[in-house]
Amino acid sequence: MSLIGIMVAAILPAQAGDDPLLRPIAPDFASRWLTPKTPERLFGSTYFVGFGGLSVALIDTKDGLILIDGAVPQAVPMIEENIRQLGFSLRDIKLILSTEPHYDHAGGLAALARDTGATVVASPEGAKVLEAGWSGPDDPQFSWLPPFPAVRGVRVVQDGDTITLGDTTVTAVATPGHTAGSMSWAWQSCEGKRCANVVFASSLNPVAPDDYRFSDSAHQEIVEAYGRSFARMRAVPCDILITAHPDQPAWDAKLARLGEQPETNPFIDPKACAAYAEASAQRLADRLKQEGGAGEEQGGK
Repeated sequence: MSLIGIMVAAILPAQAGDDPLLRPIAPDFASRWLTPKTPERLFGSTYFVGFGGLSVALIDTKDGLILIDGAVPQAVPMIEENIRQLGFSLRDIKLILSTEPHYDHAGGLAALARDTGATVVASPEGAKVLEAGWSGPDDPQFSWLPPFPAVRGVRVVQDGDTITLGDTTVTAVATPGHTAGSMSWAWQSCEGKRCANVVFASSLNPVAPDDYRFSDSAHQEIVEAYGRSFARMRAVPCDILITAHPDQPAWDAKLARLGEQPETNPFIDPKACAAYAEASAQRLADRLKQEGGAGEEQGGK
């Protein structure tokens, strides 16, 4: 077992093996994402309670907490402990926002909803997959994806809808492509009179098995969805970007700098969302070129 695997096993409670909502999914593969991280306040009311390779965020609205994403089932005890370390109660979590209905981001949602009593919120397409517990063949990664614990009573929101809790309003930003139900979330977080626009972005990575062809005419709608999502990510007000899978070296460096010099917050970067969109668009262009299809993203820059 890897060092990370040993650390994860040591943190998981003995009951985990008996709990159907905490049964590990792809534990060897997922362990690369679960590097433990000390929970941190990123800015104002926004906290990071996730891992080296999987983001989970927490917003303190002063009238309850909003959690974003749930990682894999085996990570739930660590997420919950991170929240407690910050001094919060799990029962104060009122809403859990889902970025995408894949096991690595949604696998822990059922357990977290049960343990907190919170309502899970997702896009219409995302909600269907969450409630089924598995993705359909329209997902580019379908052949790779294991099922995950189904989520009950998902609240559906549309692109552009807002959710207000306490002093915080979160806007749903549809960013399909990676999955049809991918949703990013945007809100404002303040420290005194200084406020920042925060975006928790769903994955925009055009990853799929080698035999899947984005350039196939049957998948034109998915390529076009990516193009629209790149445009949305370029345009969304964005001072702080949290990506579903953080860039581990850069993220770790920013966390270290935040601890050393909190007065010059390294996470504030007004160009971050646009840069994220550009890098993702280039990955899609490279994939299409590799397949022998069109080398430019659909939808334009």
